[in-house]
Amino acid sequence: MFSWANRLRQHTARLVVHTGDLLFPPHCLCCDTELHDTLNRRLCGFCSERVAPIVWNGCRRCGTRMPGLVAPTCRCLACRRLSLHFDAAVPLGAYHEGLDELILRMKKPSQQAVSIALAQLLAQRRHDRLRECRADLIVPIPMFWIRRLRRGVNNPDVLADVLGRSLKVPSQTNVLVQRRRTRPQHHLPRSYRFENMRDAFKVQRPEAVRNHRVLLVDDVLTTGATCSEAAKVLKRAGATAVWVAVIARTQND
Repeated sequence: MFSWANRLRQHTARLVVHTGDLLFPPHCLCCDTELHDTLNRRLCGFCSERVAPIVWNGCRRCGTRMPGLVAPTCRCLACRRLSLHFDAAVPLGAYHEGLDELILRMKKPSQQAVSIALAQLLAQRRHDRLRECRADLIVPIPMFWIRRLRRGVNNPDVLADVLGRSLKVPSQTNVLVQRRRTRPQHHLPRSYRFENMRDAFKVQRPEAVRNHRVLLVDDVLTTGATCSEAAKVLKRAGATAVWVAVIARTQND
C-alpha cells in the first residue's frame, strides 16, 4: 500500500541530504561539529565511537552485551530461557549510550538524515558480521497502517533501504505486513510483550522469502518479542534463516 510512497520519501530524503552537503558544510548530527573528512559524513569520529563501538562483544543469538570475548556459539542466560525464532542479532550499539536520543529523533519524518546516518554506520561497523548472514533479502519490521499514516515514516524502512544499498542485497517493504494493531511494546511489562505480538504479522508474498536467508531490520531490540514473531512467520513462509539487524540493543535485566 505504501511501497511506492516509501521509496519516494527515501529518495527525496537522500537527495535533500546530498544537496545540503554540497551547499553547506555538513555538521555532526549529535554535537553539531563541522565535518570535513569523515567516512559517515553525518557523524563526527568522537560521536561515532561513543554510540557505536568498533567491536561489539555480545550474545550471538540475541545481541545482549557480554563481557570479554564471545565465541561464535555463545548464548547468554537470558535468551536461553526464551524461545526466540530468529537465528542471530547484530546491534550497532547500546540504547542508553547516546543512541536513545538519536532514535527518538528518527521517529520524526523531518529527521530521516539521522536514520540514514545510523544505517550507514551500522553497515560500516558491523559489515563483517552482517556478511555472515549471507542474506538474500532485507525485510524491515512493518508498522500497522494507521500508525504509519499518523507518523508519516517507518524507521525500519529507511534503515533497510540504506543497508540494502551498502550490502548490495535487495530490500523489500511489501513482503511482511502488520495485520492487526498492537499495543506499544514499551508500555507493557516484559512478560506481556510476546503475547502482545502473537499473530501480529503476515507474509503477503511467500514466494519472495521461500528458500531464502532474510535479514530482518528494526530500530531497537529489547525483549526480542517483535523480531521473534516476525521471524516465526517468515520461517513458516519458507525462509531458511532469519537474522536481525538493529540500531540499538537494550540490556536485559
